[in-house]
Amino acid sequence: MKKKLFSIMLVITLIGTMLMGCGSNKNQSKDQTVDSTAKKSLKIGFAQKTLENEFQKALAEGLKSAATKEGFEVTVLDAKNDIANEQTNMETFISQKYDLIFINVVDTEAATASIEAAVDAGIPVIGIDSHVSDDAPVVTNISAPDRENGRVVGLYAVTQYAKDQLISAAILSGNKGNPGGQDRRVGEFCGILEGRLGCTEEEAWKLAEKFEQELTDNGKAKNEKANFEVVAQGWGNWTTDEGLPAMEDILVANPNINCLLGENDSMLIGGQKAIEDVGKSDQIQIFAAADAMKEALELIKKGTNYKASGLNNPKLVAEKGIEVAKEILKDGKATDSFGKKVTTDPICVEKGNIDKYYDPNSLF
Repeated sequence: MKKKLFSIMLVITLIGTMLMGCGSNKNQSKDQTVDSTAKKSLKIGFAQKTLENEFQKALAEGLKSAATKEGFEVTVLDAKNDIANEQTNMETFISQKYDLIFINVVDTEAATASIEAAVDAGIPVIGIDSHVSDDAPVVTNISAPDRENGRVVGLYAVTQYAKDQLISAAILSGNKGNPGGQDRRVGEFCGILEGRLGCTEEEAWKLAEKFEQELTDNGKAKNEKANFEVVAQGWGNWTTDEGLPAMEDILVANPNINCLLGENDSMLIGGQKAIEDVGKSDQIQIFAAADAMKEALELIKKGTNYKASGLNNPKLVAEKGIEVAKEILKDGKATDSFGKKVTTDPICVEKGNIDKYYDPNSLF
């Protein structure tokens, strides 16, 4: 009887041991699956339109740096401002089954087909520092806030003139039809009109759009109540080299202006040189809607007639991009929950806050 009881106890013990072993193996298998998923490296592609200027280089490096902190791998492919190259680069990311793609488009409309192909393949696409077509199925567009940056620079510009003084301005624009450039200058108009008239922001935006239309139709515009006019618009193609002669032409026809507005620092740095060459640095103050690039910030810091610039920091834009990528790839946030735009904060960099934003070692 004792032997029989012992045998039964032994069998029960063995069965228990086996069950524990099976449970352990199941848990171990589950843990291995979790570890495998955690260790899987998520691949992000960046279809960059160009790496020929410092801003775009800094944007690419910013994405890589921010991605590394999240354990993402970023591959940057340069389209060299060529639509065909961009299409090939997007096809590469799609065929190699990347987890997410950022795109800074060469052409607003031409990129739509490539974006659609990626989305059809199950790859979310995010526009970055870019103006993609409204028809393109991107998650969102990430950038500095062009209109809002322009507005805060315009509000600051008003403080640099006496209340009863006519602000007689010229403006340097990038290229005709560029939506980002238009947003930036309309933003500056809004800030100046709001500051001068003491109206609400909503009212100022409406007045700014009307002012922009007048400028488009007539080549000049004026708001009598605000004592503000734009007497000339030059086209500088976003560069210092073309901003210089555009401003030279403006100064010949309009020697009495006291304000230069513009859509980026590069053109206005060229404009400043033209102003300096004719000895009007004490007469004409300069306000850029973007980008707060290092060379412009040095001019502000030195106390020149270059007074302010809207913050369009590629590092901050890149960090915002990776923040959105993380929410999608790691946190499981729905791709349709971000809205049309995700932007950095609007900031006017001027003499009062220059030390907070000026970095002599920055790429841009």
